[in-house]
Amino acid sequence: MNKTTKLILGSAVMIAVSAGVAGLTAYSMMPEKQPERLAFDEVFQQNPNTRMAALDATQMQPVDLTKAAESSVNAVVHIKSTQESKTQTVTVRDPFYEFFGDMFGNRGSQQRQVQTPERVGFGSGVIISKDGYIVTNNHVIDKADIISVKLNDGREFKGRIIGTDPSTDLALVKIEGEDLPTIPVGDSDQLKIGEWVLAVGNPFNMTSTVTAGIVSAKARSLGVYNKGVESFIQTDAAINQGNSGGALVNARGELVGINSVLYSPTGSYSGYGFAIPTSIMTKVIADLKQYGTVQRAMLGISGRPLDNDGQTMDPELKKKAEELGASEGVWVAEVVENGSASGILQEDDVIIGIEGKRVKNFAGLQEELAKHRPGDKVTVKILRDKKEKNVEIELKNEQGTTKVLKDADMEILGAAFRELPDEMKKQLRLSGGVEVTGVTEGKMKAAGVRKGFIILKANGQSVKTVEQLEEIMKEASRSTEPVLFLNGIFPSGKRKYYAVDLTQE
Repeated sequence: MNKTTKLILGSAVMIAVSAGVAGLTAYSMMPEKQPERLAFDEVFQQNPNTRMAALDATQMQPVDLTKAAESSVNAVVHIKSTQESKTQTVTVRDPFYEFFGDMFGNRGSQQRQVQTPERVGFGSGVIISKDGYIVTNNHVIDKADIISVKLNDGREFKGRIIGTDPSTDLALVKIEGEDLPTIPVGDSDQLKIGEWVLAVGNPFNMTSTVTAGIVSAKARSLGVYNKGVESFIQTDAAINQGNSGGALVNARGELVGINSVLYSPTGSYSGYGFAIPTSIMTKVIADLKQYGTVQRAMLGISGRPLDNDGQTMDPELKKKAEELGASEGVWVAEVVENGSASGILQEDDVIIGIEGKRVKNFAGLQEELAKHRPGDKVTVKILRDKKEKNVEIELKNEQGTTKVLKDADMEILGAAFRELPDEMKKQLRLSGGVEVTGVTEGKMKAAGVRKGFIILKANGQSVKTVEQLEEIMKEASRSTEPVLFLNGIFPSGKRKYYAVDLTQE
């Protein structure tokens, strides 16, 4: 009995001791104070000024796009552009030259007549005035000899080109009609990311097709226009071949863009389409109608955008952005002498705004400049020495002046031209050239050019057709030194050089 009692008592002591140890261990492991449990909003503080999407049941109805579609299809036209078959003279290699030498005196080449095939293209356009002015893409009607315009109601008209601007890929076409349907022009600056839009056009010749999507991005640059103006509206509304020149319309039925580019690895819609915003279109088209050419304002700088989120920015530029204290904008690498910004902007300035509009990248800068004409004064916000500053700049044109530039055509030269005939090519041993067949009052006579002169080069470029001469002349007329330098020969063999002043009063 006593032994049993001892055992029980011993067990009790062991249990008590063990419990004491456990209690001591538990006490030592417990913190002095339990942490306060916080809700998600207390851990992560939200911006109180953030606007929430409307969740009111009365505002959650589907967007009705039927009225916008109905009003816009009648003002979107089908455009057929035709390049007629032409006979061209081409120079080909003489296959017998290596074996028999220059037996025929043609220097190893032969002239052949080639008949080019007729080419037909299709696109869309938007009627912007009741008397028949239509805006479309330049690439829809480029080099067209015949332009046919078909309305949604089946009527067909012959179109004529009023003006083109390859830099923005826009063109103005005119048809003769009265009381034609139009689309009201909206303000693309007011578009918001996620806003519903319609793409209206004629994809694959399926007339009056409407597709819907949202605005996916703004001020997008793709590099598709060589040194041109790009600030596209990106949308996921289906845009395919034939949609070019058609309308991008908001839910109110207002024109906010001209569909222009399809971005796809397959050549057909894959989720990305791009439109020229009306903020650019309205000014360009108005200039084409009023002046025949775009009065383009140049800031007179060269630089690089800093808005790449650090993902594709090269390390050197990324380091430069950190030094300048800028996360977006356009870094000024050089200021052009006698340009708009000369004496006002400096190297390493960062342009972050124009006229109160934020500038994130080069596309945004181009879009804002495209709204203005030479002579306009704009307020430019810059970041200099990591401090914001506003400066006023008077914009100038490509020639460094504020004068209106007129579209220079061949008439200002006061001369008639023709492609050098084959007989004269053989006689003079020339591969090509443009002959002056007559001179009246104009720039050519003032420079001393006489009838019979054969133009071989203009401003250092070989000239074989009248079209090439015209293109070089127009480019020269817009430069800072509007002079056409002609290098050529007379039928007698005498070589001659002329400098034709293209300055317009």
